[in-house]
Amino acid sequence: MRNGDVGGVLARVIVAGYTFAPKPMARRAKIQRKTSETAIDLTLDIDGKGERRIATPVPFFNHMLEAVAKHGLFDLEVTATGDVDVDPHHTVEDVGICLGQAFAQALGDKSGITRFGEATLPMDETLVSAAIDFGGRAAFVYRADQLKGRRVGTFDVELGREFFGGFVSTALCNLHLEVRYGENAHHMIEALFKAFARAAPAAARRDPRVVGVPSTKGTLTS
Repeated sequence: MRNGDVGGVLARVIVAGYTFAPKPMARRAKIQRKTSETAIDLTLDIDGKGERRIATPVPFFNHMLEAVAKHGLFDLEVTATGDVDVDPHHTVEDVGICLGQAFAQALGDKSGITRFGEATLPMDETLVSAAIDFGGRAAFVYRADQLKGRRVGTFDVELGREFFGGFVSTALCNLHLEVRYGENAHHMIEALFKAFARAAPAAARRDPRVVGVPSTKGTLTS
C-alpha cells in the first residue's frame, strides 16, 4: 500500500509489513537574471547544510551572503556582475530579487511549512530582530535609522534595505527588520543579515502536523 502526499511531506510507505519514510521532495531553485545593469546566476537549496559559493564584485556584500547561507543552513551559490563603477546599488538589490524568486520557486505552494519565523540576535552592543511570513503578500518594514549615512569600509550599509526590499518583492512575504539598539555599523548590518538568516528557515521549515497549505484561505499563492 502506498499513501499519497500529505501536507507537502511524503507519507509513509508500507511494503510487506515494513514501514519506510521516503525523503521529502527537494526544495531547490535556480535563477538567472540578466539586465543592462547586472547579470546574476543563483542556486538555492533550502534544506542544505550551509554550503556556499559567493562571487559578486562587492566584497562586504559577499561577506553578508556567506553569513546568510552559513547561519540559515541554506546551500547557496551566487555569481553576479554589475555596474559597480556606477554604484553597487543595482547588484545588491538584484541579488535580493533573485534570492526572493528562488525562495518562491523552491517553496512551491507552501504546503506543509510553518509559514512564520522570527529571530532576535545580539552582536556585542547591538540587538536586532527579524520576523517573516511566507504568506503570499509583499510587505516590508525596516527600522534601522541608526544606519542612515553609515558605511563599513566603502560599503554603504543602507544598501541592506535595498537587498531585503528586493527579496520581499519577489518572495511575496512579509518581512519586518529592526535594529533595537546598537552603535557599530558593522555589527548592526551584519546582525540584521544573520537574524534574517535564522528567521527565514524557521518559516520555511516543514512541520508534519501541517496538512496542506497553512492558511484558512486554502492558498498562499493567489
